[in-house]
Amino acid sequence: MRAALFSEFGGPDVIRMDEAEVPEPGPGEVRIAVRAASLNHLDLWARRGLPFEIPMPHIGGSDVAGVVDALGAGMEEGAGGVSIGTRVVVDPSLNYEWYRRPPRGPSFADPPLTVLGEHTQGGFAEYCVAPVENLFEIPDDVSFEKAAAAALSFVTAWHALLGRGGLKPGETVLVTGASGGVSTAAIQIAKLSGARVYAVTSGPANVERVKALGADVVYDRLEVNFSKEVWRDTGKRGVDLVVDSVGEPMWEGCLRSLAVGGRIVSYGGTGGPAVVSDIRAIFWKQLSILGTTMGPPEDFRRVMNLVFEGRIAPVIHEVMPLEDARRAHELLEAGEVFGKLVLVP
Repeated sequence: MRAALFSEFGGPDVIRMDEAEVPEPGPGEVRIAVRAASLNHLDLWARRGLPFEIPMPHIGGSDVAGVVDALGAGMEEGAGGVSIGTRVVVDPSLNYEWYRRPPRGPSFADPPLTVLGEHTQGGFAEYCVAPVENLFEIPDDVSFEKAAAAALSFVTAWHALLGRGGLKPGETVLVTGASGGVSTAAIQIAKLSGARVYAVTSGPANVERVKALGADVVYDRLEVNFSKEVWRDTGKRGVDLVVDSVGEPMWEGCLRSLAVGGRIVSYGGTGGPAVVSDIRAIFWKQLSILGTTMGPPEDFRRVMNLVFEGRIAPVIHEVMPLEDARRAHELLEAGEVFGKLVLVP
């Protein structure tokens, strides 16, 4: 089969199209004929090198949608609710139990959560395998591209806002990096939950796009100090919740934007991982700092049903052939993407 893969860590230039063996599903697994797979910053981090081993040569791609092509040993038609030909999207969190009972690993060398396309081979290929329990059937009126673009980003946003963040109707939330896949999902989910949404992005075109998603107030970080603007626009109160994916360059501003008793949920560090905090602001304002990554299966199914119902929708920047995987990496790394890039074999 054809696959977009890399055999060494580095820049986008290490991505190449090559032949790879068609994977065989094991017990409890199915093989999927991939119809669409979307890119995440996770794919960039894996390509640059992670602090734990990944299979090499490596096929990335955690967001996968396609058609069940083969069943693993011992499985029968209809097992797990799927048969040959079923249209499915994959929940990329491969060890659900972690969300109920986080392991006590000593470091990143013992990764606490197994992710499709990171710790395993992924969907940037003509075929991939996944556990049957991770499959969710796609309605006939929903495209593979839409399902693939929503999977990881929407469950991450849902769990960050409502699981870890505890967002309640009537609260205020600030979303940073508002042009990203998770952030565009978070804006829609927060509005659906009855929150007032403030967002930070860059450039006038992105400001208008973010407003169109439903954000009430949008700041261009290239033009204003967003934390000062939030402070002013909330009547010197601050927001109840910040959902941040940027990290280092915006961290202090995020803390300054919080109200007394506010919470910040971090799910990424696209701008850098080494943040600096004024501890006085944390204890004086009684702030809560929370981390999150993706979400449990009940969150995945809940949010994907909302996508299937058309109440929220992924923003697709471009649908590209799988052969353009290197260019997709270049675009995402350069910050030139609003929403998601989807690769189609």
